[in-house]
Amino acid sequence: MSIESVAWHQMYQQANAPDEQRPFRAATARRILRFATPHKRRIAVFLLFSVISALLAVATPVLAGRVVNSIVGAAEPRVVVILAAAIGALAVADAGLGLVIRWLSARIGEGLILDLRRAVFDHVQRMPVAFFTRTRTGALVSRLNNDVIGAQRAFSDTLSGVVTNLVTLALTLGVMLTISWQITVLALLLLPVFVVPARRMGHRLAEMQREAARLNAAMSTQMTERFSAPGATLVKLFGRPEQESAEFAARAGRVRDIGVRTAMLQTVFVTSLTLVSALAVALVYGLGGWYALVGRLDAGAVVALSLLLTRLYAPLTALASARMEIMAALVSFERVFEVLDLKPLIEDAPDAVPVPDGPVRLELDGVHFGYPSADKVSLASLEEVATLDTRGGVEVLHDITLRAEPGQLVALVGSSGAGKSTIAQLVSRLYDVDSGSVRLNGVDVRRIGARSLRAAVGLVTQDGHLFHDTIRANLLLARPEADEAQLWDALRRARLGDLVESLADGLDTVVGERGYRLSGGERQRLTIARLLLKQPRLVILDEATASLDSTSEAAVQEALTEALEGRTALVIAHRLSTIRAADLIVVLEDGRIVEQGTHTELLAAEGRYAELYRTQFAEPAEVAA
Repeated sequence: MSIESVAWHQMYQQANAPDEQRPFRAATARRILRFATPHKRRIAVFLLFSVISALLAVATPVLAGRVVNSIVGAAEPRVVVILAAAIGALAVADAGLGLVIRWLSARIGEGLILDLRRAVFDHVQRMPVAFFTRTRTGALVSRLNNDVIGAQRAFSDTLSGVVTNLVTLALTLGVMLTISWQITVLALLLLPVFVVPARRMGHRLAEMQREAARLNAAMSTQMTERFSAPGATLVKLFGRPEQESAEFAARAGRVRDIGVRTAMLQTVFVTSLTLVSALAVALVYGLGGWYALVGRLDAGAVVALSLLLTRLYAPLTALASARMEIMAALVSFERVFEVLDLKPLIEDAPDAVPVPDGPVRLELDGVHFGYPSADKVSLASLEEVATLDTRGGVEVLHDITLRAEPGQLVALVGSSGAGKSTIAQLVSRLYDVDSGSVRLNGVDVRRIGARSLRAAVGLVTQDGHLFHDTIRANLLLARPEADEAQLWDALRRARLGDLVESLADGLDTVVGERGYRLSGGERQRLTIARLLLKQPRLVILDEATASLDSTSEAAVQEALTEALEGRTALVIAHRLSTIRAADLIVVLEDGRIVEQGTHTELLAAEGRYAELYRTQFAEPAEVAA
């Protein structure tokens, strides 16, 4: 590695050094080794080849010195040819070895990235919904990208670099001392002139790089918010384009200014180190040449020393920054392990059983529940706060007992915040109850395997979330093995078949981010088609038509009638007109059941339901009057 390469590498390490200094813990080392174990054979070969490469790097200057001595000493031409051929052979061997080392490095590094990403991704998928409601998505994605790659460098770069540089340094120093201990000592005395500016300027550069990262993040945040469909709509409705442009220009201008300063500092940094190296080589030629002229050293030794000098400074400088590399890798590993150490609140029981066959009977018996506090489900670093909010655990459901018999439609109504959606989340086991039980066909959902529960329960929410993918891909989430005919059957039953047939790409039409290329009613009918394709035995509708206009609501209600036929259903309704025919209506207030019965019974009781009903249907009459 050349002096310039080392300078750029050290500058990069300084800029990316961790802000916090953590002690290296044995437990962390053991966990790192566990991830490295599957790759131990490749790592061993990788290190062996790195050592051989270091040997070749030192051998070439020695042979070059012998070539010079052979020429000066008027040796036979074939000696020079043999030495030159040996240098060429070493160059070819080193090039080939470099390719093998790079391949091994890539295999080890990318393999480790795959292992870490799969571990984090699989673990995060097991986390409760509360984890995702608190965590910033960008911070979590960063763990799967930046931190995983930072951890990978510990094996593909740092490990080999330390081993190679140590071997190169030992061999180079030994050979140089053998040739001339005086010149070697002088070269070592110049080392502080080489290293100290590197560290000082590197720290200053690190500050500038971090500031640039913050400025870029601010600029990116503005672009991300303004370029999303909801953000662009908000700007057009309420924003001032001139002010938006001025703010963006100011942020971009600050990024430009710090970019110019950083570029100049980088150039001064590398140029200074290269200059010091060049002056050191000049000093070796001067003192070595004088020694050669007075007969204390031969000409070949002077050439060998000058070539070996670069192989002395480069590893010394690299090793000086090795601590930063190790620290950065350690921080990356610990940030990854921090996520893996979060305990999922919802896990399959060791003796998990499937949902018993047949139509589903739903029972909630004495259910009490409070949402978990942040310290149980999240990390301060993922929420980007100093300390986690310890509030939580306040009970929001109190002694909820209700039953939905097979094939029945049970509706939940009440004010916002009464606990309706919370019950839906408990039934689908997005959360677990604090006390009491939720049972399907007599089996507590905490004893039912996740796969069986997901197959038996289907949930349609108000927002009808879709991925930025094709209609086909969004449908196949529910049933990956479904064929073309089954997809079209589900779309037609959801009253969406004609629309999809009219699209140029049909099932392969991309719906856009969160399905924004479709109307609200179309999005909701597509989620219902997904439900129909899944064919769950228990359907939960969480205000599935609350945000739709009358025309869209009518189409969705027609599709829902098809979806609910022959199935047990739990329906959360805002518009009471949609649940008049429910077999049972349960009225919730402040997390308690205040009354239940049929539509007719509840109106006759003149209780909370009757009050809600009159509130909804009195306004149109008053307007008409």
